[in-house]
Amino acid sequence: MRIAVLGATGRVGRLIVEQALQRGHEVVVLVRRPETRPVSGQPTVEIRQADVTVPSGFPDLTDVDVVVSALGRGKDDGEGTLVAGARVLADLPVRTLWLGALGSGSSVGAGGGIYQWVMKALVGEELAEKAAADSIALDGGATVFHAPDLWAGGVSTERRNIPLEDYTKPVLPPHASRATVAALMLDEAERPTRAAGILVPVGRV
Repeated sequence: MRIAVLGATGRVGRLIVEQALQRGHEVVVLVRRPETRPVSGQPTVEIRQADVTVPSGFPDLTDVDVVVSALGRGKDDGEGTLVAGARVLADLPVRTLWLGALGSGSSVGAGGGIYQWVMKALVGEELAEKAAADSIALDGGATVFHAPDLWAGGVSTERRNIPLEDYTKPVLPPHASRATVAALMLDEAERPTRAAGILVPVGRV
């Protein structure tokens, strides 16, 4: 499979690239600055310059099977980066997996009261942008992952994707490792869930 990864230099994006290569896939890395490539010396990795805030210059991706987006809003990114990214991908004729956050948009309150309070305290105004970007991605046909609080750690052997409508509100604030979320996004890329909509990636850290 040929997989394009947006946000490939971020903490989740790098893991998606690494795990995709370990699974034997070809990877197209989409980065604003090609010199900040997440991997080097890999014959099955192609680097393409891609800036979601300049959609007219976004590369053609009709040669890939799926786009996996781990796009985030870094400290140097202005407001609207996530929405811009969702709009660019929604216009592409390629299957897209989009990483969002549990506690935003349709999943407000799904992680429980304490979790929602923490999200508001730590993420704040960005929650509204995440919700707007998710909506655009969903309208464009993407599968959206509402990941809980992300921690360090390995890939969970008990990982699974749960449709949001089937997700049971936990007693304690939920979390998952970044590596597990990366693995679950690749699992979905390889074996799509029918009419997935929003999936919640879960797995023990």
